[in-house]
Amino acid sequence: MPAVSGVSFIVQVNTGTEAAPVWTVVGGQRGATLNMSTDEIDTTSKDSQGWHEGLPSLRNWSLDFDALLIQGDAGLTALENAFMNQTQVQVRLATPSGATYTGKATLTDFSYEASYDSEATASGSLTGTGALTKA
Repeated sequence: MPAVSGVSFIVQVNTGTEAAPVWTVVGGQRGATLNMSTDEIDTTSKDSQGWHEGLPSLRNWSLDFDALLIQGDAGLTALENAFMNQTQVQVRLATPSGATYTGKATLTDFSYEASYDSEATASGSLTGTGALTKA
């Protein structure tokens, strides 16, 4: 199976409703990282013969992104509004194969960077609340 270029992984935010989603691309996107992890319950005992044993517990996920700052971009504006209004957003990471990872999240970190000698950028971290679904 051939390698996949990261350029085709697209962060989208729902600018419609949950019942009738409108998936809007975060314009100027450069990078996206989908983080998924599982907490573990330590079940190590003296019977473990010196080896760690554990059971999977709570799962969590987050989506980090960075983008060129494009003023008036609908996707970025929706994220900024969610941050300013302390509301959650429904986000989706679309992959080149057509698979999508979708969930509700809180924008827990959001920043604009504007140095005098390079392009202005935006970046953020979306921390999932509830299930991340793959379709």
